[in-house]
Amino acid sequence: MSEWPTPLRGVTETVVTTRGPNGLWNLAALGVHAPERSEGADRASGEGRPASTAPATARTFGRTRTWRNFRERGGGYVQFVDDAVTFVEAALSVVEREEPVLPGAAAWARVDVERTGVEEREGTRVATWALSPVESRVVREAVPTTNRGYAAVIEATVAASRLDVPGYDTEVLRERLDYFESVCERCGGPREREAFERLRALSG
Repeated sequence: MSEWPTPLRGVTETVVTTRGPNGLWNLAALGVHAPERSEGADRASGEGRPASTAPATARTFGRTRTWRNFRERGGGYVQFVDDAVTFVEAALSVVEREEPVLPGAAAWARVDVERTGVEEREGTRVATWALSPVESRVVREAVPTTNRGYAAVIEATVAASRLDVPGYDTEVLRERLDYFESVCERCGGPREREAFERLRALSG
């Protein structure tokens, strides 16, 4: 058993690669939910790592490639990326690679997965998976920055992934996309603007 390469809190948006039946590694966006912390866990963990041994979790919605590969392969590579285009492509298009680890990943964790629950939400089958890292690596360290354009791309990608999904208001989602696009135009750099153009092309 290994540790995550970085402390988790709340929901961390990552890119996961899972091996498909064709032997290639499929990319997808994956929100990783930090383990629930017991009272005093923050103090006990010292560096912000969860003191609890409870696993992090993630959800798959519907019969996606990630759902299939988790079920059939029992694992994948969770990767921490900071490139907006990579995230958009992973979330909204079909991208497959011969190698599991992305060249631009700042860190990654190879995880074993176990399905811990299944429920129906507005006609969509939602599976919950426990993620247990068995190997991890920090590839590069960087000074953290807070860029609203990048954050807008991430939020817009989540909204775009829910278009035409039962239970979500398409008109509301499109209004969100318009708002996040305006934020990206004001605050993002060239890479963020390129990512939003790609998002628009993929989501229609």
